[in-house]
Amino acid sequence: MITPVLLAVLALVLTGPAPAVLARSNWPYRVPRAAVILWQAIALAAVLAALGAGIALSYSIAGRPGEPRFNPSSARDLVAAAILAMTALVVVRLFWAVGRVAVGTRARRKRHRDLVDVLATPDGLIPGLRVLAEETPLAYCLPALRGARVVVSVGALDRLDDGELKAVLAHEQAHLRARHDLVLEEFTALHHAFPRWVRSDVALEQARTLVELLADDDARRRNGPRPLARALVALAGAPAPEAALAAAKSSTVLRVERLAAPAPNERLLSSCTYVAAAALLIIPTITIAAPIVTAIVDAVS
Repeated sequence: MITPVLLAVLALVLTGPAPAVLARSNWPYRVPRAAVILWQAIALAAVLAALGAGIALSYSIAGRPGEPRFNPSSARDLVAAAILAMTALVVVRLFWAVGRVAVGTRARRKRHRDLVDVLATPDGLIPGLRVLAEETPLAYCLPALRGARVVVSVGALDRLDDGELKAVLAHEQAHLRARHDLVLEEFTALHHAFPRWVRSDVALEQARTLVELLADDDARRRNGPRPLARALVALAGAPAPEAALAAAKSSTVLRVERLAAPAPNERLLSSCTYVAAAALLIIPTITIAAPIVTAIVDAVS
């Protein structure tokens, strides 16, 4: 009975206190790539721990599979089966959320790309660039496996000089190359997979900020920090479609400060973050797999 309790505690810690503490820390912004992996590990480990708690509790109540066999007249076996069914329901709900978010997001992006292709003018500055005849300053990308679009408005072109425009386009292309949209889809699916009273906005908001920092770093390496910082200020507060990734969508102050004072090489911090992420995934995985493997070995022998 100790294992399900420990896994339940781990799940609670990873869904509440741990994300809250991490979100209040500044060090993840110094290693955004490693921090994204850590947030993914926290989210996945929380799910694994919750599922593991259900499976382990069911095993603890009913015993190992086949020993004793399931007895419908036994209250203990019925309780174990109910817990296992609830655990399976969580898995089903999770897969349903993943599918719903993936299909819905792609459908919205396709509709938006179709509208952009009709309303906007192609521009050969970079592949897939479209210019909207709109005075509101807009700059965003619409990721896709094929036919991705980068959209800027006439209002944005009026506000940005050549260097700033190149920095913004480099930022959007970084999103497209790295498929940051898939990272955000993962967090969005997890966010929608659980009831409101359980889920938190922290992980999703942090993921959005971190992918923007990653795209900023790519654009900074190609064009220097100043043009991008000026462009972020010029486009601050600009609206963006729901399914798009926009240059100035969030955390403008943080990003400009980071561009003004880039962090030194943080290899040690980055390595420690990757190790922590791996450890978070290994612990619940082994805990879940161990009783199942033991039961299979016992059944075979």
